[in-house]
Amino acid sequence: MSDDEFLLEPDDPCGTGVLVLSGSSGALELERGGLFAAHGATALALRWFGGVGQPAGPWEVPVETFTDALSRLAPRVDRLALVGTSFGAEAALLTAVVDARVTAVVAVAPSPVVWAGVTDQGRVTSHWTWGGEVVPFVPFDDAWRPDTDPPAFRRLYERSLETYADRVPAATIPVERARAELVLIGGEDDQVWPGAEFARRVATRRLPDGPRTTVVTHPDAGHRVVLPGERQVLRGQRMARGGTPEADAALGAQAWPAIVRALRLGSPQATVREIAGGE
Repeated sequence: MSDDEFLLEPDDPCGTGVLVLSGSSGALELERGGLFAAHGATALALRWFGGVGQPAGPWEVPVETFTDALSRLAPRVDRLALVGTSFGAEAALLTAVVDARVTAVVAVAPSPVVWAGVTDQGRVTSHWTWGGEVVPFVPFDDAWRPDTDPPAFRRLYERSLETYADRVPAATIPVERARAELVLIGGEDDQVWPGAEFARRVATRRLPDGPRTTVVTHPDAGHRVVLPGERQVLRGQRMARGGTPEADAALGAQAWPAIVRALRLGSPQATVREIAGGE
């Protein structure tokens, strides 16, 4: 393991290994990983861009970044799951499609499609690669301009889906192929992108006789969700995210039973062993 990941191990493991992914902040989700570890999961918080040997931003990130991390986690656990937020939820869903070992995904403010990443040099490309090939993506509508301060990007994503409707089929994440149970969480007041509507769109692709799919939404919550035991986190670029601290926490509490079931979490534990960069 490297300095770009942090392993949290419970005293009494429940058997689930959880790969925990942040969104566009690129942060290590240590608090969220600690929450899952406190309920028996072996949690690996992963930095997936901006680290040593990684892309500088969320563009052309190999999906193997996540499958390889699952392989490092696998010997310690009985089953594998991913928890991701925003771009991290996009990655988690895509990983579950290509890696049959994944038994559950908790996707907070997910996306039904792969989006463009814009490099430091302004080159437009995909967020992801797989097998060295760029994963098809939806570009951004260059005509869009923000009309709020701080900017709300929700309409940019909505317009881009309309403008590049011909690119949507190829860029759609084929979640119907994933063997994992999905918990899809979104706020109706999400101002980054339409998180609740995106969660519903993801769910519509699932097969009726396939693995369980749960959609959890809240009318007043925004892009960020606060799970029981977490603090409200303020980080990332300056933008409107919608919601309120109360509504974001209410959505987290509403989603928590589905998360516990999907990840097979246990009762809260007193201690968690933290291993920075592995052993």
